Amino acid sequence: MKVIDIVNHGKNSQLVLAEKTIPSPKEDEVLIEVQASGVNRPDILQRYGLHPPPKGSPDHPGLEVSGLISEVGSQVKKFKKGDKVIALLGGGGYAEYCLANQQLTLPMPENLSFKEAAAIPETYFTVWNNIFRIGKLKSNENILIHGGSSGIGTTAIQMSKQFGANVITTTSNNDKLNKCYKIGADFVVNYGNQDFYEEIKKSKYNEMDVILDIVGGDYTNKNYALSAMNARIVQIAYLKGNLCNIDLSHIMRKSLVHTGSVLRPKNLEYKVAIANDIKSEILPLIGGGKIKPIIYKSFILEDAAQAHDLMKSGKHFGKIILTKE
Repeated sequence: MKVIDIVNHGKNSQLVLAEKTIPSPKEDEVLIEVQASGVNRPDILQRYGLHPPPKGSPDHPGLEVSGLISEVGSQVKKFKKGDKVIALLGGGGYAEYCLANQQLTLPMPENLSFKEAAAIPETYFTVWNNIFRIGKLKSNENILIHGGSSGIGTTAIQMSKQFGANVITTTSNNDKLNKCYKIGADFVVNYGNQDFYEEIKKSKYNEMDVILDIVGGDYTNKNYALSAMNARIVQIAYLKGNLCNIDLSHIMRKSLVHTGSVLRPKNLEYKVAIANDIKSEILPLIGGGKIKPIIYKSFILEDAAQAHDLMKSGKHFGKIILTKE
């Protein structure tokens, strides 16, 4: 099978088209003929040696796929050959075939294309885990989502709105700002020409109950200053740096919780719990047309390097996808 492999991990890393043997599923695994795979920022971090695959996972990148069941392990009862599925992976999605644990494999929503469906597993699992399981977002609460134009951001906006929250987000230009409003945001700040703290503070949404942050750095103290009593700040990336000086008085006076998570290293039990939530809470919303993956652009597998360049540019609104053809 064709795969996209990483050579020269580090600042000079490259993506190359390679060939590997099609793997055989273990008793609790399915072999998927990949039709599309999602591109995620952790894939780029993996190239730099900063986000290695879990033990036992393939070393070529790719955390989420859609496709057709090609073969099932001896203990797999829920799926059969030919079923359309989506799956969360520890790695290996940038390929013509991949293995997935049956418990992290879900039926593909019938109203989506393979391209759209490939945007679900890593992204929707991440949003559900951080906003609802960790952040405990409730109806009528205010949530601030930094980076509203990303795959995570566009998903978080829609999902938070569906569960009754007031959605505040930040993005880099007015075109993206308008698109954020169209998918459900209540208040959007263009951080390219405005200070998000000043703009939010003078709006009617001036205290946040939950903050989903991908920025870190000097955003941290501004997040604290915008937080309501007992707010939950969840860190899932740090585009402006992982080191910063923080004002502890905010945490103490407001009883804030600042936590974070990375999904990939979590154990199977943890991921299965999220998968079960996605199946019961989110797939019906997708099937009913209430929320939908936002796809910005797709590339064929061989052009994965171009997909990474686009992601690094930050010009996209929504997900970037690799397709079989």
